[in-house]
Amino acid sequence: MNRQSAVERWLAPPTPAGEQGSFERSVLKGLTGSRKTLECKYLYDDQGSALFDEICRQPEYYPTRTETEILSRYAGNIAAAIGPDAEVVELGSGASLKTRILLRALRRPAAYVPVDISAEFLRTAAASLAEEFSAVAVFPVVADFTAPFSLARNARHAARLLFFPGSTIGNFHPAHAERFLRQTCRSLVPDALLIGVDLKKDRTILQAAYNDAAGVTAAFNLNLLQRINRELDATFDLSLFAHEAFYTEERGRVEMHLRSSIAQRVRVAGRYVGFAAQESIHTESSYKYSVDEFLALAGRAGWQSVDAWLDDDKLFSVHLLLPAGQ
Repeated sequence: MNRQSAVERWLAPPTPAGEQGSFERSVLKGLTGSRKTLECKYLYDDQGSALFDEICRQPEYYPTRTETEILSRYAGNIAAAIGPDAEVVELGSGASLKTRILLRALRRPAAYVPVDISAEFLRTAAASLAEEFSAVAVFPVVADFTAPFSLARNARHAARLLFFPGSTIGNFHPAHAERFLRQTCRSLVPDALLIGVDLKKDRTILQAAYNDAAGVTAAFNLNLLQRINRELDATFDLSLFAHEAFYTEERGRVEMHLRSSIAQRVRVAGRYVGFAAQESIHTESSYKYSVDEFLALAGRAGWQSVDAWLDDDKLFSVHLLLPAGQ
């Protein structure tokens, strides 16, 4: 069996009907509440995933290149701490670019399990990685990792490393982040967790990262309305909504919004949603932490720190955690 067919065999099939129903319920609930919101996980359809990959290449967007620099610099330390024959499970794997650094550094990695909500994007990325790392078994899984799910062990007797880069943990409210680390991550029975966490820093750096000059983040944000138009027979006019992103220091988070320029009504899944002029839809939050704040949160969730690595400018951090008591 060639590598492409092996990936196709292990790719868990998505369930479009169930996913579509969940999407519709979530969108209608979010748009008819007292403050309009949309779940950020729905930003990542195939087009959204491709746009986010492009965001990561923008000069203002420091998290990707900084985390990549940390992983490259400390790959040997990380691999020594993890040990040989690990099964790597990555949540929200995207293009699996940072994973390549990890797999090259690890001694005899037994398997790689990328988990992502975007099926076609995942299939392409997994096939590419399987071709590049022919000695590593690749088992891609389509799943919404924000909801609890379980995974069978693909490599017997291998330690399972949960890899959660990109500071995706920042998309959770801190109370939800703690619950996620306690319940969802532990349900996968990992032996260790390698996680990227964005750090608190100057407001100017943060706001520039989410308002790139090329407008890619704006296109990424607006693509969510285009997805709703396509999948829920909606009538959003994208020219009447503007991308906004700003840092709120008291909450320690960057917020992304889509703001309506006029008073209007939009049809969504057969219902009409009203917008006042300048009313916004909150589409994403990205919480930032100090190292001590994150370690305190992880400790409350049942994890203990092995080590933490930072870049020279202290923009970003990568943490290796073990289940408490291990």
